Amino acid sequence: MWKIDKSHTSVNFSINHFFSSVPGKFTDFDGMIHFDQNNLKGSKADFSVSINSINTDDEKRDEHLKSKEFFDANTFSKMTFQSTKFEKKSDKEYLIHGKLTIKDVTKNMVLPMKITGEMEHPMMEGTIILGVVIDTTIDRTDYGVGTGDWAATMVVGDEVKIHIPMELNRKN
Repeated sequence: MWKIDKSHTSVNFSINHFFSSVPGKFTDFDGMIHFDQNNLKGSKADFSVSINSINTDDEKRDEHLKSKEFFDANTFSKMTFQSTKFEKKSDKEYLIHGKLTIKDVTKNMVLPMKITGEMEHPMMEGTIILGVVIDTTIDRTDYGVGTGDWAATMVVGDEVKIHIPMELNRKN
């Protein structure tokens, strides 16, 4: 099993506000990855992200995003992803099929995972490091994120770009 090195992993997103891209991130997340390139049937991944950890460098906007109009963090404190299968595209590219739940909506989703490197940890004997990155896009309206006036996509776009660089490690 690979352990997520949280100090070298980030859950980032960006969404358009009118014509400019507004970045943000979630700072509280957890998960596990059982990934074996030689045993994809036995591979699995589970992640959860705390909605209250949203950070767009604007406290007022962050509070609005936690409100019922967007994520409704008081009712739905986490978003989750649970894998159903791993698929190999190439030696460095895999697809993680699974279910993404945001608020009370669960949808099938495929996360493209790219391996960026693997090596023995130079400062932790017997430990292997695996670098991966997940880049994808989701439609916020599919999950009911942005209701009322915010359901329209003229001010806040519907496409949310997700960028998750991860450093994983495991004992050799």
